[in-house]
Amino acid sequence: MHSDHSAYFKFTGKARLEKSINSLLGIVEGISADSRINANELEFLNHWLNEHRELAGRHPFNELMPLIIQAIEDGLLSDEERQDIRWLCERLRSSEYFDRITADIQRLHAIAGAIAADGRVTEAELRGLSNWLAEHDHLKTCWPYDEIDSLVTKVMSDGKIDDEEHRIVQGFFSEFIVLFDNRTIVSPSMTDGISLVGLCAVCPEISFAKSIFCFTGTSSKYTRTELAGLVNRLGGEVANGVGAKLNYLVIGADGNPCWTYACYGRKVEKAVELRKQGKKIVIVHENDFHDALADS
Repeated sequence: MHSDHSAYFKFTGKARLEKSINSLLGIVEGISADSRINANELEFLNHWLNEHRELAGRHPFNELMPLIIQAIEDGLLSDEERQDIRWLCERLRSSEYFDRITADIQRLHAIAGAIAADGRVTEAELRGLSNWLAEHDHLKTCWPYDEIDSLVTKVMSDGKIDDEEHRIVQGFFSEFIVLFDNRTIVSPSMTDGISLVGLCAVCPEISFAKSIFCFTGTSSKYTRTELAGLVNRLGGEVANGVGAKLNYLVIGADGNPCWTYACYGRKVEKAVELRKQGKKIVIVHENDFHDALADS
């Protein structure tokens, strides 16, 4: 950045963000006509990445950049990958995202952290949180609304919190005390003796033989190619996209900030829609997928 621009640079944040996202959309559309990326096209996309490298740890670039890097690592840009990038760009530049979803999810994180901050979660606090959740149900399918809502509903079903329930709620909510870093929450499903009904299945039974898997997000342990190889060796298949025949959609845990929009992205949106139509698609967190691999 030229030194003459620095004085007013901070006042153009949203305009710069929209320009960056629009430029990315144009680049992706321009190089994806043949679904392959040649060296010159890759260099052009890498130029966009390098231009925004210093912002890689800041939202929303900490969502966009891992998605792009993962998409191009094999030198190809499939239709599914292109649609994922386009979906996320459209969400990130929408007025709904800026004005409502972002603010309310950030508030939810702060609420959970504040409840846990004194080391004691009370029934009155959970009732207040439950009322807030009911007033903000437009956040459904955005992490961590569904998980928090399920946990609060289960714990408060008898109107009181026992010691075990307190331990679980306090442990989960404590992850939100650290508000200002990019630490990934790696335990979105609470499984310590409490059955929850949320977006991700809790302690799911995962069968590999003759099952169809799809992956979204970034894995903390494997590349997409490695994941496909593991599933194939256990008798399963891997699909690039979400369809009616899909059995499992696995959400990766790594490379996303703890309230990432990308984590619950286009594939999850489609899977939820198909489940509402009666399709038996199980949405699995990566941790449970790794457990199933170990058991197999």
